[in-house]
Amino acid sequence: MPCRIGTLCLLLIAANCSSVALAAKLGHREPLRWGGDQEGGGPYIFARDDDPTRVIGFEVDLAEVLARRIGRNAQFVQCEWEQILPVLTRGNIDVALNGYEYNDQRASRYLCSLPYYIFELGLCVNSKRQQIRTWDDLQKTKPDGTECRVGVLGGSAADRYVTEVYGARCQVIRFKGSTEAMWQVEAGQIDATVQDLPILNFYVEHLHRYPELDVVDQPAARGYYVMYVRSEEPRLLDQLNFALRTLRETGELREIYERYGIWNTTQEDLDEVWAGWHTGLRANRQGPWETLRQQIPLLLKAAAVTVALAVTSMPLAILIGLCVALVRSWNHPALGGGTVPLSFLYPPLRWLCTLYVELIRGTPLAFQLLVVYFILPKVGVRIDNFWAGVLALAVNYSAYEAEIFRLGLQAVPRGQIEAALSLGMSRPLAVRRIILPQAVRIVIPATANDFIALFKDTAVCSVIAVNELSKQYSLGANTTGLFLQMAAVASILYLAMSYPLSLLAGLLERKFRHDLHAP
Repeated sequence: MPCRIGTLCLLLIAANCSSVALAAKLGHREPLRWGGDQEGGGPYIFARDDDPTRVIGFEVDLAEVLARRIGRNAQFVQCEWEQILPVLTRGNIDVALNGYEYNDQRASRYLCSLPYYIFELGLCVNSKRQQIRTWDDLQKTKPDGTECRVGVLGGSAADRYVTEVYGARCQVIRFKGSTEAMWQVEAGQIDATVQDLPILNFYVEHLHRYPELDVVDQPAARGYYVMYVRSEEPRLLDQLNFALRTLRETGELREIYERYGIWNTTQEDLDEVWAGWHTGLRANRQGPWETLRQQIPLLLKAAAVTVALAVTSMPLAILIGLCVALVRSWNHPALGGGTVPLSFLYPPLRWLCTLYVELIRGTPLAFQLLVVYFILPKVGVRIDNFWAGVLALAVNYSAYEAEIFRLGLQAVPRGQIEAALSLGMSRPLAVRRIILPQAVRIVIPATANDFIALFKDTAVCSVIAVNELSKQYSLGANTTGLFLQMAAVASILYLAMSYPLSLLAGLLERKFRHDLHAP
């Protein structure tokens, strides 16, 4: 019996060892998950024309050959560009590979690979407009007395370069995608765009996607694209670096770049750059609190933009909503009912107002914003990105305010309008002097809540390059890596904007309630 037990134990141990060995083998076959963002467009990652479910691009090809060299399969994971590094930290991807430039802040928190591409910045303008032909022209005032508007990819090397060198004399417009900026230059919404040269070479010179655009002057500000991996995975980093060197020696790296029209003589310097490159963690030159202190003024400036968006759009929303509510409620008994002037026009007008409310409430705010900013210029209506945000927010919230005011108007007792009319008041005067003040008291809590919500909804304006608070938080956190600290500061600023409104709404509500019950 003891022999049988011993034999059984040996079999179990052997089976366990076999399973461990099998798991180890399978572990090497796990896919190499790499994070990127299709919204950045070509030549990095973009959807195929014939099959939008598949992505191509020089970084897609690079990831596939690197993964194959280390014995794994590449698996693309779609992330927002600003969130790729946080996703890497959480362990949902193994490699951040999407045109990430080297900088000291990132290299102090992540292991960075050898540079796989040396990039420079290019200046792109509309060839039909001759006012900007050199980098120095970005600092010149336009004939109409305004500053040049320069589009960049938010948080990129171009963003930092233009802000530091020319930001004092030009307006920097930050986009989420490079193609959006080029389209805006072609449409005349902005004056120029500064992009990484691979982007301009691919779209302007390789694909000829934007025939009216031209790359002018000499490239500026050399930088390096690197891959980032978690600090606890030095073995993966060594594998990627070895594979990258092999691709360089075999010529596969050049073949990939030539395929997308981004190979240039600058890439001949890769060997020299690699010779002195340090791939380990690098010490940050300043502490996190000093870095955060430098970001706070930028967050405060962005918070001011958020406040400006909210306090400008909400009055417009209330005005539009009130007008729509009056049209829809004019024949209600609370407003006197009966006939209306030009009664044959009232039914279609009321139907249009109803359609307006349902259409606006039934479509996303982001969609309405894109229509205002990108579609209107197609029909010749050009509007600044800030005012496009104001208009979209006002239109969106006006539909909700219309319903709030409609219910408020109809909640006023019918006897109020009857008493006013019996005193000889005209119907419009009675509505203005008697009904509206009471309706306003009724709707104040709901309207105040909408105003508070509007402060947070201004975040959607970041998609049209309005640098409001949430956008600045995303840019700053992605650059510095201080996600938690900057989130805390941004939350405090949002609270500082909304909490006083909540207190004011409560105060007004109590005051009106007291006046209502006063003898």
